[in-house]
Parts: sequence; structure tokens; C-alpha cells
Amino acid sequence: MARWKKAVIEEINRISPTTQTFILKIESEDPFTFKAGQFITMDLPIGEKRLDRWRSYSVSSAPSVDNRLELCIVEVENGKASRYLFHEAQVGTELKIKGPGGTFYLPEVLNKPSVFVCTGTGVAPFASMLLELKSRSAFDQPVHLIFGTRTEDGILYRAFFEELAASEPKFTYDICLSRADESWKGHRGYVHEVYEQIYASQADQVNYYLCGWSNMVDQAIDILKNKMQVPTANIFHELYG
Repeated sequence: MARWKKAVIEEINRISPTTQTFILKIESEDPFTFKAGQFITMDLPIGEKRLDRWRSYSVSSAPSVDNRLELCIVEVENGKASRYLFHEAQVGTELKIKGPGGTFYLPEVLNKPSVFVCTGTGVAPFASMLLELKSRSAFDQPVHLIFGTRTEDGILYRAFFEELAASEPKFTYDICLSRADESWKGHRGYVHEVYEQIYASQADQVNYYLCGWSNMVDQAIDILKNKMQVPTANIFHELYG
């Protein structure tokens, strides 16, 4: 069983009007190892009972040996955890964490094209996966990220995706905005329309990784299984509220 470890906030960066990244340094002589896509759990001083205090967040940085990791967290209206992290925690604040947890990660070798479908901070585990694939030069199969958010200022990791697409021929990405203004030239609407159109003729030849708002993930699973006839073995998912 994973033990609680002390971590210190080393850096806080705002990356959208409602989202910040937190760089944590784990205070341990032992290396903190995880697979890209996994999450950690934090015990926050926001309540008395365990269910009030514990919150899990996917790691958005690649696995490393320096015991540092990045979390990508959105401020939730009336959310006790995000209120603490955004308005009380600061650089130097000590936190208790444990992990890693979860089975939402890639195989060692990509044996099929992969489609990453995400909304909001559900992009976090995919950022970690893409960084890890880049570090290993492991884009053996095409990888297509489809990211959905409401408005253009909510696009997370945009510069990274642009740079990766320019350097890795097998990586592509699409952004879908559900509340785009007139200046937006990309996809309008929801992520489902993109993968339904692009993969209609090869639906069962692709692995689909889903992460984000629970209603998006539920709808995607329904579309993939019942409309596109994708085998269950080709669908992997993680929920974000």
C-alpha cells in the first residue's frame, strides 16, 4: 500500500483564466515513480473526514527521476479543494500526497493508432503521455489528440501541442470550442463530431483514450460502442467529475 509522503509546492503558474499548474517536489530519498497517465491523491486541510480531505489529480508532467511532478488543476465554483489550492496554498506550502494510482496509461509499445479525446483538465494525463512518448522517441503509431473546451482562452498546453505537431509527423491535434467567437477558425461544437467523422471507416482499428467531464466520457463510450461498433477492448477511460 502506498504511504503518504511530504511534498512542497515549488511553483504555481496560471495557464488559463480558471486553471493553474502546480509543481510539487516530493521530499523523499526514494524516487517517486509513476506511469504517464496515472494520478496522485492529496490529503488537504479542508475537512475532518477522509472523503472531505482527499482529492486525486492526474500528473501532467512526464515520469522523471528528480521527484518533481506537475498537476493541472481547474478552480471549481464552490469547490473546497480548489479554493484552498488557489487562494490559500502558495509556494512553500507543504502537502501530503500518496500514489501513484490508476491504470489509465499506454502500453510500452503502441501497436495501433491512438486517439486521445479530452475536455478541460482531462488533458493532463495526455500531456504526460505525450511528453513521455517524445522523450523516448516512441511515436511508433499515429497519435491524434482531440481537445474540447468552451472558449479559446481555455485551451491548455496549446504551445506544446503546436511544437509537438511540428516536430513529430505522427502527432496531430484538433481543438473544439463549444462557445467560440467569430474569430475562431477551428472546429466548433463538441469533440464527438471530430472523431466520428475522421474515424468512421476505421473505427475498430484504433485505440481510444477518453478523459474529462463525466458526461463527455459517457457519451463518447456510447457513441464508440453502439454507433461506431468499436470493441470494448479498444476503449480506455478516466473520469473528471
